[in-house]
Amino acid sequence: MAEFRSENLSDSVFDDVDLSGARFTNVLLRGVTIRGAWADRLVVDGGFGELLLNGIDVVPLWRAELARQHPEYALLAPDDADGYRAIWPILEEQWAATVARARALPEELLHERVDGEWSFIETLRHMLFVHDAWLRRAVLGEADPFDPLDLPHDEMPDLDGVPRDPAARPSLAHVLALRDERLAIARTFFEGLTDEQASGETTVTGPGYPVADTYAVRRCLHAVLDEEWWHRRFAERDLTVLETR
Repeated sequence: MAEFRSENLSDSVFDDVDLSGARFTNVLLRGVTIRGAWADRLVVDGGFGELLLNGIDVVPLWRAELARQHPEYALLAPDDADGYRAIWPILEEQWAATVARARALPEELLHERVDGEWSFIETLRHMLFVHDAWLRRAVLGEADPFDPLDLPHDEMPDLDGVPRDPAARPSLAHVLALRDERLAIARTFFEGLTDEQASGETTVTGPGYPVADTYAVRRCLHAVLDEEWWHRRFAERDLTVLETR
């Protein structure tokens, strides 16, 4: 769950208000009700367990359509070790195509943000952080897995042992070299994963992220899979914009 450090508008009522063109970023909308609303186009990105549109929960419809457009989406929550071994090569193959697409652009564009989202290189830096946090620290038990170029999510509070350097501008080659190391670690891990490991728990100790606690291994691995899949889609979306420049 993200930290919400700005103004708290919980239980606020917006009545007869024109919000045309409004943008809400990193907002917690638990229990929000919108009635009497009109829009020619409404864009909503986020995670929802239930989203009622005029009385109909559209989340199952959304998931079904996402799986229709992207068949691998249905494989992102494996039940056993073989399931992880099935999805991981697909994610690597997709990312290889995305990186090849990015390489065709001038590198300065890969440091450019589109609509306030992370640049392509920042996205790769965040993926370093995801692997170092959820696989190397949480599952493999490495005490100090983080690289200075790791980029945590913006809403995460500063934590001891977790680097944060948003101003860094490393080269694509340097970040990809670090990325290749993380992919190799993950590849080896999934190749040797057993059903017992996948269904077990792991205990994280010491300062860092995720915070010290006991986690289901499946929860940690799903974090890696989800982040890999979603951030590649975000990167592809923004590369389409950059290619027009």
